[in-house]
Amino acid sequence: MKITVAGAQKDFPGGLTVAQLIELENVETPEYVTVSLNDEFVENGAFTSTVLNDGDSVEFLYFMGGGC
Repeated sequence: MKITVAGAQKDFPGGLTVAQLIELENVETPEYVTVSLNDEFVENGAFTSTVLNDGDSVEFLYFMGGGC
């Protein structure tokens, strides 16, 4: 199946979960990543149960704090 990851279309096996995609994509600090699936946020607790489908679009987001 084809999934767009961070703007790049890639081929993956069917039945892939968000958690498996995070692992395959070698996401740094996966415990801090926020995942957007088709412009909707996926709860961290749902990564292992959220199955991706052909044509999905996934973004990995990191929120950083800062300030003075």
